[in-house]
Amino acid sequence: MRTLYLKIVLTTIVVMMFSSVAAFFISNAYYQYNLKPYNDKKLTRMAEDVKTFYESSPNVRLDHYLRNIGDLGYQIYLVDEQGRGSFFGGSFREKELSDKVIQSVLDGHVYHGISQFSSKGFITGFFDNVLINTIGIPIRDNGHQYALFFRPNTELQFGELRIFFALILLLTIFISILLVLVSTRYIVKPITKLTQATKQIAEGKYDIQLNTTLRDEIGELTNHFSRMAKNLEQLEAMRQEFVSNVSHEIQSPLASIQGFSKTLQSKKLSEDQRQHYLSIIEKESRRMSQLSKQLLTLASLDKEKEILSKNTFDVAAQIKQVLFMTEWSWREKDLALELELPAAFIYADEQLLHQVWTNLLVNSIKFTENGGSISIKLMQKDDEYHIEFKDTGIGISQNDLPYIFNRFYKADKARGRKEASSGLGLAITKKIIELHDGQIYVESQIGKGTISHICLPKE
Repeated sequence: MRTLYLKIVLTTIVVMMFSSVAAFFISNAYYQYNLKPYNDKKLTRMAEDVKTFYESSPNVRLDHYLRNIGDLGYQIYLVDEQGRGSFFGGSFREKELSDKVIQSVLDGHVYHGISQFSSKGFITGFFDNVLINTIGIPIRDNGHQYALFFRPNTELQFGELRIFFALILLLTIFISILLVLVSTRYIVKPITKLTQATKQIAEGKYDIQLNTTLRDEIGELTNHFSRMAKNLEQLEAMRQEFVSNVSHEIQSPLASIQGFSKTLQSKKLSEDQRQHYLSIIEKESRRMSQLSKQLLTLASLDKEKEILSKNTFDVAAQIKQVLFMTEWSWREKDLALELELPAAFIYADEQLLHQVWTNLLVNSIKFTENGGSISIKLMQKDDEYHIEFKDTGIGISQNDLPYIFNRFYKADKARGRKEASSGLGLAITKKIIELHDGQIYVESQIGKGTISHICLPKE
C-alpha cells in the first residue's frame, strides 16, 4: 500500500518533470516564433558589417580576415564561383548545403537560413550548428564573386554559460527533490498522528493528545478531531452511565417485587400486611412500566423528525386540558393557579407537546409545597410563542441546574426516590422541544421556585 508521503513525493516529482518539459516546449516555441526572426535580422546586419569592412579595406587578405573573424567566435564557410569551399572558425556538425542555395548567394541574393531553419521539438534552433542554419551573403575579392555563410559559434561563445545553466538546473532539481522529501514529511506527520489517533479511538481509547497549534487546514482538522474525540469520550461515558442508571432503576423495583413476593408466601401475615405488600408491588410495577415507557419514548425521539406528526391546534386549549387532567394532584396540595393563556394556534405534533406540558406541570406540582402557587403564561413574540411555567417550589441549586436535562439526572435524589422519579422527564421534554426547532431553558433558586421558559415557532 502506497503511503500518503510517497504519493505526495511522487506527485511533486512528476509535476516538476512535466513542468520542466512543458517550460522547454513553451520556450522553444517562443524562440521559433519571436526570437528566430530577430536573430536572423541581427546576424544579417553583422554579416553585412563583415562584408562592408572587408570591401572597404583593399589591403586585407580575405582568408586572413575571415580566419580572424572565426577566431573571435564565429563559424564561416566561403565558396568561390567554382564551388570550392573553405571553413573558418568552429566546425559545423553537418556541412551539407545545396548547390541551389550557393548559386543564389553567388548571384547576389541573401540567404536567410536561420529564419528558414525547420522547427524541432527538442532542439532550440539557435544552438544547432549546421551549415544550413546560417546567413549567406555575396562578397567580392579582387574581381571574384564569393558566397559567405556566417553564424556565431555558440559552443565557443555560450559553452560555459550552457554548462553553468545546466548545473543550475540539475542543482535546482536535486535540491527541490530534497526539500520535497523533507517538507512532505513535515506535512504528512500530523496526518500520520491523526491516523494513529483514529486507531486508538477504534480501540476505545479517547485520551488523545494532538498538536493543535497549526493554523492551516490540517490544524483545523486536528482541532475538529480533538473535539470529536472529547465528544466521543463524553458520549461513551454517558452511554455507560445510561446503562448503569437503567440497570439501577430496573434492579431496584425488581428487588422490591422479588423481596415482597417472597414475604407474601408466608402464611403468618395478616390481611393488612398482605394488602400493604401488594400495594408496594403494584407501585413498583407501575414504576417499571413508566420507566420502560419513557425509555421507549426516548428511543423513538432519537429518530429525530421522522416521528413527528404535525397539525394545527390551539396550544393554550391543550395546556388547559392538561391542567384539568391533573386537577386532583394540585387541588390535593391546595396550590393556587394563575393562568394567562390566550388562544394560540401552532403547527406541531399535538401528542408530543401534550407530554411536554404534562411533564412540566407534574414537576411543578411535585416540587411545590402545600399552599404554594403555579403560574402559566403564554405570550406571542414575532413568529414564535413563549410559554412560561413558574412555581414557588423548593427550587434547584446552581450546581445542579446545568445538568437537569441529562438523562437520569436527579437534582434532589432523595425526593426523586420518594416520588418514584426516573430522571427522564426533562430529557424527553428537551428532546421534543428541539425536534420542533424550539428552545427550553430554566431559571431557579433554592427556596424561591423555578421558571421554565419554552420558545416554539408557530409553524
